[in-house]
Amino acid sequence: MSLLEVKDLSKRFGGVVAVDSCSLSVPAGSITGLIGPNGSGKTTIFNLVTGFIAPDGGEVHFKTRSIAGLGPDRIYALGIGRTFQLARIFPRLTALENMLVPVRRAGLRALLSQGQWGHEKERAMEMLAFMDISQVAGTLGGALSYGQRKLLELAAVMMAGPELVLLDEPAGGVNPALLERIAERIRQLNQQGTTFLLVEHNMGFVMNLCHEVVVVHQGRAIAKGNPREVRENPAVLDAYLGT
Repeated sequence: MSLLEVKDLSKRFGGVVAVDSCSLSVPAGSITGLIGPNGSGKTTIFNLVTGFIAPDGGEVHFKTRSIAGLGPDRIYALGIGRTFQLARIFPRLTALENMLVPVRRAGLRALLSQGQWGHEKERAMEMLAFMDISQVAGTLGGALSYGQRKLLELAAVMMAGPELVLLDEPAGGVNPALLERIAERIRQLNQQGTTFLLVEHNMGFVMNLCHEVVVVHQGRAIAKGNPREVRENPAVLDAYLGT
């Protein structure tokens, strides 16, 4: 069953066609990769799905509900989270405070009145420990390393309990040791029930992690399949992976 279904999605910026009648699906419980060269429309697709820009045409369904054209906050509330190419954290808040920001979207007063704030702090610390960064809970976001910011952003996204998480280049600029940690955490979260759709240029990371891969070229999905099928597709090899 598809958790996310994109059909004939289109977006123009002036005379440039960024996304051209693109269709793809993300099965529930999967880790799906979205690959393609720079300028192929991957991040634009992410922005369309998560409401940061409005589509010119097409449909986006999450759990059969139409979400095309909804704003980011409404889509977030439905159970879709995302990360960005450059980790978006609050540099003047501590790592722990960054973790509690997603919770506050639900309404700080309501949370306090229900006596749950202590519980949320405990859950935030557990998530930081899960990401192996609990030691920086009291450190300002701006003082964290690049890799720690990546892990913190993912941890903060998970605080809201999303069913689907869109990861925009989770491996970008990350050293090999940290890269394997990120991959393992994604696998563990997936085993616990979170579905992932990720954009990534690191082909080794994609092929070792994803259950299914969708290939985008000039704003269209031109191929999909498991990593082996995509690797062996001559058109994909010629266009993206080399011979």
